[in-house]
Formats: sequence, structure tokens, C-alpha cells
Amino acid sequence: MDEIIDEFYQFLLLERGLSQRTVSAYASDLEKFREYLSKEEKTLLTVETKDIEDFMYFLAQKGLSARTRARILAAIKTFFRFLILTGRLEINPAALMETPRFPHKLPQVLTLEEVERLLDAPDTSTARGLRDKAMLELLYATGLRVSELVKLKLNQLNLEVGYVFVMGKGAKERLVPIGTKAQEAIKRYLDEGRTKLLSTSSSLYLFIGYRGRPLTRQGFWEIIKRYTLQVGINKPVSPHTLRHSFATHLLERGADLRSVQTMLGHASVITTQIYTHVTNEHLRKIYAHFHPRAK
Repeated sequence: MDEIIDEFYQFLLLERGLSQRTVSAYASDLEKFREYLSKEEKTLLTVETKDIEDFMYFLAQKGLSARTRARILAAIKTFFRFLILTGRLEINPAALMETPRFPHKLPQVLTLEEVERLLDAPDTSTARGLRDKAMLELLYATGLRVSELVKLKLNQLNLEVGYVFVMGKGAKERLVPIGTKAQEAIKRYLDEGRTKLLSTSSSLYLFIGYRGRPLTRQGFWEIIKRYTLQVGINKPVSPHTLRHSFATHLLERGADLRSVQTMLGHASVITTQIYTHVTNEHLRKIYAHFHPRAK
């Protein structure tokens, strides 16, 4: 293995034309990965994508910044591309790894009190209100993307067991549980509201608008904006805000990051890690407000 790594460094110097300083940085980062793998009884030639994901999660838990983790991942990706190029591997385990993002600001989330106000806003004495209530409850209950929500079909829903079958980005499938309150709101919408919206038409889609047509993303955006103004929430709110709130509130109550990743449909746990920063920020605010010697 050492011979392969030495050849890799020569490749960086001679073929890629990198400076000695940059190659030394690559060497240091790659060595960190080797040390981690040795504890897991793995080598650089037996690595799977999950091993790299776990390593990046390990680095995040140690407090390394997104920029540092991105640099280390770049070294790992370059090494595996070298192994593919030289015929030592046929499948690149790092090919689909997402580079850690450098968020300029944390995602906007709602407090529990704001969520309750928003979910209670629709007038459920009307068919449209029943639909809106069901959509808001389902969005917060599952963390679906708005594009996934408006494309839901009736056969993707199982209210008896309590889950929704979602086709996400890249045609990836996932099952997401549905809470009791969301189930109740959807059942009432199906029993009392949907047929009135359909009138004489028919539709395979769960949530429908004018003349039984499926709602659009823009249409639902307008709906959520209207209810936000109605209940006096003085912060920017979009359908994605409920997705952020779903993930943040789960983590605040002890859910593990991998489970939240699965429910959100993120390809990598690295993407989900932004919500750990949100919860940490929440804890800092609580501490600053309530601890007698915080100020």
C-alpha cells in the first residue's frame, strides 16, 4: 500500500504539477483517513462509500469545519480517481460523495409555537381549508420537499400503516412515517374535502386544485405565504421552512442523524449535518437567555 501511495504523490507532483506544499497537505489528509480505516479494520483498497461517509461524519463530530472537511474529501477523491486511472480499482467509492457546503447562514426554522399557529390556520369548514390543513400537516410530519408533496398520488399513501412512499431526487425511493395528527387531517380531507374539489373530474393525485388538477409548487408557495401572514409569523417562510423545522425539531428531541437523513432523502449524511448546527445554535440561545452568568 505504501508503494501505491508514493506513486500517487509522484503523480500529483509530476503529472498534476502540484506544489510540494499541496502534496504534503494531501498526504496529511490521506493519512488521517488511513488511520481511521485501520481502526475499522479496513484498507484504502477495500473502502466502500459508507466508510467515507462515516469518516466525514466522524470529522464533523470532532468539530472540524466544513472547509477543512471539504479539503480532506478532495484529497480522498483525488486518490480514488488515481486508483481508477491506474487500474487498481474498477468502482470509485468516492464518486458520489457530496462536498461539505459552507452555509452563509443557518436554515430558517419555526418554533413549535409558530408551527402550531401555522398548522391551525386553515379554515377546515371548507374543502380548500381541509386540503391546506392536510398539506401543511403532512409537510411538517414528513419533511417532504414541496416538489415531492405536490406530486404525491393516492397510491403512495398508506394511512392504515401510517407511511408515505416517496420518489425523491434521482428517482430514489424512500418510506417516511406519518404521525397521527397528519393522518387524521388527510383522512378528513379525503372524506370531506377532496370530492368537492374534484367535482365531476377525477385525479390520481392526492392534493388537487382547480378542476381537479394537481397543485403546482408555485400554488402551494402562495398558500403557505397567505397563512403565514394570516397568523402573524414575522419571518420568511417557504415550504422548505417546514422541512427545515421537521429535521431540526427531531434532532432537538434526540433523533439520530442517520434516521433524519433517511427521512429527508439526502444522498449523504454530510448534507443533513447542517441541522446539527441549527440545534447547537438553539442551545446557545437558550443558555444565553436563561443562565444567570451567561452575560
